[in-house]
Amino acid sequence: MTLKKKQKNSLAKTSKKGKKRKILSKDLVLEAAIGLADEFGIDELSMRNLALSLGVEAMSLYNHVKNKDELLDSMVDSVISKIVLPKIGGDWKTEMIKRANSARKVFILHPWVTLLVVSRMNVGEAMLTYFDTTLGCLHTAGFSLQEADHIINAIDSHIYGYVLQELNFPIESDDYAKKAAGFLPQLELSSFLHLTNLTKEVVARKYNGLHNFEFGLNLILGGLSNK
Repeated sequence: MTLKKKQKNSLAKTSKKGKKRKILSKDLVLEAAIGLADEFGIDELSMRNLALSLGVEAMSLYNHVKNKDELLDSMVDSVISKIVLPKIGGDWKTEMIKRANSARKVFILHPWVTLLVVSRMNVGEAMLTYFDTTLGCLHTAGFSLQEADHIINAIDSHIYGYVLQELNFPIESDDYAKKAAGFLPQLELSSFLHLTNLTKEVVARKYNGLHNFEFGLNLILGGLSNK
């Protein structure tokens, strides 16, 4: 059975359950849209598929969202609202670590959201609260608003980049040593001495080769001072 057929069958089953829901609301529409995006990917989310999953006509969705753009913006804002906010007045490094780890977990849970965050103007209530609270935490700790903005950009770039690679890297972590062993003969014939030696460490399992989220985050935070 093809992926498309599996998706249609799954949507059809979902729609039967959806028919029991007589009253639509924006929250219900968003919940269903996020569920579809989580299961099938954002490219498979359409107003038609969303309506099918809810057991309603597509036109009825427009009583709750103006169009697909508004739907996407609202979905992003709903996901962002799940991130733990930093505490204004708390230890700023501790709060930034808490915020970053929470964001990573949320973005991994909803694999489609990171690209929407970095590619769209997101000005929903949750996003604005998320950014404003982070600014407040850093500014209260002694950073200027401009410095705080740069710090947020640096931390968020690390989060987004790490999550995108974590979600899309073509090698499973358990296969690193095996894949490295396959590349080693070619590397040993090359002039890439340092890369060859690093690969040997991976093959010998002296190094797992895994990227470390905390290492990058601590590197950023360790280079900052609010004095």
